[in-house]
Amino acid sequence: QAQLVESGGGLVQAGGSLRLSCEASGRISGINHVAWYRQAPGKQREWVARIAPGRNTDYADSVKGRFTISRDNAGKIVYLQMNSLKPEDTAVYFCDVFYWGRWLRRDGDGNWGQGTQVTVSS
Repeated sequence: QAQLVESGGGLVQAGGSLRLSCEASGRISGINHVAWYRQAPGKQREWVARIAPGRNTDYADSVKGRFTISRDNAGKIVYLQMNSLKPEDTAVYFCDVFYWGRWLRRDGDGNWGQGTQVTVSS
């Protein structure tokens, strides 16, 4: 089975930092497009960042200059380094991977899993 597991969330003060990890397991191999999303309480899920196989990156305007997406050399773990965190960054964070022509979660059965909770206090 193809699986994605997020980790690294927690409670931090405004201005602090966290590094999230997205680890692929099972049949996912090689280097794929990976994206991070987040969903704040009472709001729709929003796109945060993406990284391409060639390591080109893009970010939502709300996080540009503060967040950095990267991957390990094998492409199995993707990170989201979050600096200068703000209370409005509070959300559950999810990752997604483009695998066999589809986004595993966005184009899947609607199950985005548990994600990892990020809470930023003011």
